Amino acid sequence: MRRLALACLTALTLAACQSHDEDKTAAAPAPGPARVSTSPPPPLPAVANEHHDFSPEITAGDFASHLRTISSDEYDGRKPGTLGERLTTNYIVEQFKRMGVEPGNKGDWLQTVPAVSTALNDQDTLKLDVAEGGAREDFAFGKDMVVGTLQARADVELKDSDMVFVGYGVNAPEAQWNDFDGVDVKGKTVVILVNDPGWNGNDPRLFKGREMTYYGRWTYKFEEAARQGAAAAFIVHQTEPAAYGWNVVQSGWTMPRLDLPESEAPGPRLPVAGWLTHEAAQRLFAKAGKNFDDLAKQADVRGFKAVPLDAKANIHLSSTISHSLSNNVIGMIKGSEKPDEAVVYTAHWDHLGHDPSLKGHQIYNGAIDNGTGIAAMLEIAGKFAQEKPKRTVVFAAVTMEESGLLGSQFYVAHPPFPLAKTVADINMDALPVTGATKDMEVTGLGQGTLEDIFADVLKADGRVVSGDATPEKGHYFRSDHFNFAKAGVPALAAGGGIDMVQGGKPAGEAAAEDYTKNHYHQPTDVYDMRWNFDGVIQNVKAYYALGEKLADSDVWPEWKEGSEFKAIREKSLAAGTKKK
Repeated sequence: MRRLALACLTALTLAACQSHDEDKTAAAPAPGPARVSTSPPPPLPAVANEHHDFSPEITAGDFASHLRTISSDEYDGRKPGTLGERLTTNYIVEQFKRMGVEPGNKGDWLQTVPAVSTALNDQDTLKLDVAEGGAREDFAFGKDMVVGTLQARADVELKDSDMVFVGYGVNAPEAQWNDFDGVDVKGKTVVILVNDPGWNGNDPRLFKGREMTYYGRWTYKFEEAARQGAAAAFIVHQTEPAAYGWNVVQSGWTMPRLDLPESEAPGPRLPVAGWLTHEAAQRLFAKAGKNFDDLAKQADVRGFKAVPLDAKANIHLSSTISHSLSNNVIGMIKGSEKPDEAVVYTAHWDHLGHDPSLKGHQIYNGAIDNGTGIAAMLEIAGKFAQEKPKRTVVFAAVTMEESGLLGSQFYVAHPPFPLAKTVADINMDALPVTGATKDMEVTGLGQGTLEDIFADVLKADGRVVSGDATPEKGHYFRSDHFNFAKAGVPALAAGGGIDMVQGGKPAGEAAAEDYTKNHYHQPTDVYDMRWNFDGVIQNVKAYYALGEKLADSDVWPEWKEGSEFKAIREKSLAAGTKKK
């Protein structure tokens, strides 16, 4: 879900994992996927899916039937690696078959996604030891810092690593900004500010002003530090620019971390990554003879140069590594004229399973998040199945979104259709069921021409596109469409609007707040017979109309000037064979 908190990105640990210790060698490569039994799984138990006569059109009755089924207790919260996964993926496949949709993964319905889990040991006693001058300063795990390895290694040691403050840790050629210019951080520990240089508002011309770009996301900062050859990176937490409190960081990094194995998603990864509290950073810098807050202000100004600290970092990480498998479900309707060009719809099928320790209802049914997205995808697939789109239309029901967007990350790393031939991604996540609205909210508004095409679609329906009310929080980077954007593919994240037909913006804001506060990632996210489907069906039809417009045209949406994804797309297209 695009308003996902950091804790939710790392909290889900797959069931039926296979654990083992690894050689305690710092240079050891990350492990490959675990061996998996090739024997067929046991037959699925009988589940009383409701009987429903589906229409070829997009209807509230059909949508509700899909939603009731996959968010029912029988599906046990749709946790990857469980019976709930098998029931869910089987339901999606059977619905695709009923509609006449074809397998979309090179003849197969399923795309198997491996995951590796890294659980940090000895958290109660773990400390970051920093040698400063002739003294040593300890920073306790949880209280002062959090840390882990991104390389899925059982044993990692950081020893006497020189520390460097690199401002925002950004290398953005299109913005003429490089915090690593003139400094070699290979083998060193970098300390980084959260968000991006435009956030403080000192110069609205920097990046996108208060609106967060991908350069402000913590994931980017670790990626860039690894590309620069750093041995470790610590981001300094501050609540306002991070958009969440230290408790969110703390809880997220105490849980096992899920990633794709390096063999499946190659690229530099940090041996050591973590966060420091603001107070810990102030203490660390003061001991090194520097003032953290003064240096942070200097980092807001173009031309800032990295500052070496008179400090050396030391830490030893011991972790337990385990492996699991899950599945994306991929269907397609082959294009009649340009079958090698694809419009992709994505929605994640997974949720959080069940928690037997809870009193009362123990199942995280995930009706809104993201039963609604899957129901929307099935309705759109059924509608397209009656048509003959000129371009291929792909339907990717992806796994492990709740674990860090891993299913869509794997899809992008192993696309059934080349990304240079992928026209756009339309993502559907946590659709509101609170009634009709005059608008649809597009996060990341201003990124590309895809949203302009969508605005035309809504205009024909008497509605408008509205922007994210809190763009500084970086919601665009928190759902599956983002993995497509990172690879350069134009991607739309459009949710339900706020300006309701009945009650206006106050009613829409109240409904959104109620869901976030009382139902998001809670066992109360269950199907409710009182829901008003007028708005969600209106939105599903808009998603369909956008896909139809793209599939039946020669249009190639583009990233706008200033977008951090424009250069990536241009490089991808230059390497591919796209013909306009």
